[in-house]
Amino acid sequence: MSSTSPSSNSSIRVRFAPSPTGLFHVGGARSALFNWVMAKQSGGTLVLRIEDTDASRNSPAWTEGIIRALAWLGMDGGEYEGPYFQSANADKHAGAARALLGAGRAYYCDCTREDVIARSGDQHRGYDGFCRDRGLQPGPGRALRFRTPDEGQTTVVDLLRGKPVFENAVLEDFVIARADGSVTFLLANAVDDISQGITHVVRGEEHLSNAPKQQLLWEALGAEPPVWAHVPVIVNEKRQKLSKRRDKVALEDYQAEGYLAEAMRNYLMLLGWAPSGDREIVPWEVIVEEFRIEDVNTSPAFFDVKKLRAINGEYVRALPPERFEAECLPFLEDAPFPVDRGVFAQLAPLAQTRVAVLSEIVPMVDFAFLDEPPFDEQSWNKGMKGPAAEILAAAEEAYRDAPWEAGELKDRLERVGTEHGLKLGKTQAPVRVAVTGRTVGLPLFESLEVLGRERTLARLAAARERLAARPSS
Repeated sequence: MSSTSPSSNSSIRVRFAPSPTGLFHVGGARSALFNWVMAKQSGGTLVLRIEDTDASRNSPAWTEGIIRALAWLGMDGGEYEGPYFQSANADKHAGAARALLGAGRAYYCDCTREDVIARSGDQHRGYDGFCRDRGLQPGPGRALRFRTPDEGQTTVVDLLRGKPVFENAVLEDFVIARADGSVTFLLANAVDDISQGITHVVRGEEHLSNAPKQQLLWEALGAEPPVWAHVPVIVNEKRQKLSKRRDKVALEDYQAEGYLAEAMRNYLMLLGWAPSGDREIVPWEVIVEEFRIEDVNTSPAFFDVKKLRAINGEYVRALPPERFEAECLPFLEDAPFPVDRGVFAQLAPLAQTRVAVLSEIVPMVDFAFLDEPPFDEQSWNKGMKGPAAEILAAAEEAYRDAPWEAGELKDRLERVGTEHGLKLGKTQAPVRVAVTGRTVGLPLFESLEVLGRERTLARLAAARERLAARPSS
């Protein structure tokens, strides 16, 4: 098979084959996207195969989660063939194992790991081929091993890594079927790929060491091996491989936090690949047009949450206003206070330029829906310094008969500041804390306009009373 770019081959079939053993890993999401784009570019087919043969670890809920996560990214059922379930192919797997045995390409072995170590004296040494010529028949405790060639080399054609060469002599005779008759990942994966006509296998580089073994299986089963592409590992800020035990890796967690699907999709495509023009915000149509799997860098890809957050913020700010409101509603519906949709519609344009992830909307606008502003000791101490009580009193007086419009509210507070020898930034600090409960937030005067005269004056007065009862430090 040619190692040329798949974009020039309209007959390609790629697959995404996750195991449903937990929440959907961002690394898996990237592999799915790479495969999807390759299929879209070439007019080929993406196959979704759920590798669910490990019944002790798999759950239907995880499978449903994978399908939902893919749909969130844009891959609904019309974008792929399937889903197929590996467990449905058990008869094919067993038949392939029998065929390899009958062709002399596999044999039974009753060696335990302890036996191998005892013979070699080295716990790190692989299997030594002890049972190759013993002629064992099936029986309790006997696994089926693939007979790797004694000589020669296996060359893996990889679109990212060239043509890695593996000496067959160093590849141990690996297990393809366990003593209970169930086949291993290596054989099941090869059989499924062959039966589904997969031409290109795009997956994480941690599987590169398996590639020569699987390629030998393809050849032993009479099939032409695929073109491989092993994409770089994803690492955290310490350059450690992302781990679900240590890092935030579940796509569902980012979705729940309020990351947009298009921003996540854009960012994941940048993990190992760069578009033209030194850009990071790239329309999906441009990504599909420009992406080439052979241009993916083989160096570890850093999952930079800060960069993801920044990219998401750009996408949030670019949303049509009505979509921004709609995207925020699920977070507001979960808030511990009722939300007036009309009031939120007034605040939404102010918030859209300030939130980076949608979950930030709740603390951004809560002041408008609570009977009293939230109280935060640190914000209070920071905002209520110096002549805060005098400023609050003067603001209350200035606002009592003011036309209730943001520009006029700003002008009147500026005059209050001038009387106290303060710039507007210092003057508005105690007013902001009194009204919103925080030192930062939405534009103050537009917020006051939405909040209304009565509630604003009541909060200024309440803050003065609190100051009188508890002087700021």
